[in-house]
Amino acid sequence: MNTLKYSLVILGSAGLLFLGSCSNGNQAANTETSPATSTSNTQSSASTPSASPVAKTEGQHGESHGGEIVETGKYHLEFVPEKEANKTHLDFYLLKGDNHEAIPNAKVTAQVQLPDGKQKTVPFTYDAKDKHYTGLLSETATGQYQVKITADVKGEKVNGRFSFNR
Repeated sequence: MNTLKYSLVILGSAGLLFLGSCSNGNQAANTETSPATSTSNTQSSASTPSASPVAKTEGQHGESHGGEIVETGKYHLEFVPEKEANKTHLDFYLLKGDNHEAIPNAKVTAQVQLPDGKQKTVPFTYDAKDKHYTGLLSETATGQYQVKITADVKGEKVNGRFSFNR
């Protein structure tokens, strides 16, 4: 009976070692986003079926504005919510290519799921001076907000999913 127990322990240990050696070391972490840190968010939908978001380190993204970053196809998306007393200012950077050129002529809207589950649409306008899109969310409820931003770039849809806590 002791031999059977030892055999099972050895077999289980060998199996765990095998599984550990087969997995790659690239594991994603789900972290809270604060304006002071930059994180990658890989839960975004792609603009085309063949393009998928890629998590990159901050050095590979270029200059960060302190928000959640998603790379999808040829687009670089960054979402930065700034909480104020009676509203949340939403900044969205829509950039294209390896050199991250700003795209000034897209139609950008956000579908925001409030902490109570209600949906709100927020239109964005382009700020030519700062080269990004801005929107205002007047809700101030405490909790997690889920945000889906859709940009129409000359007929091509680019989507990104983000979240923030208030």
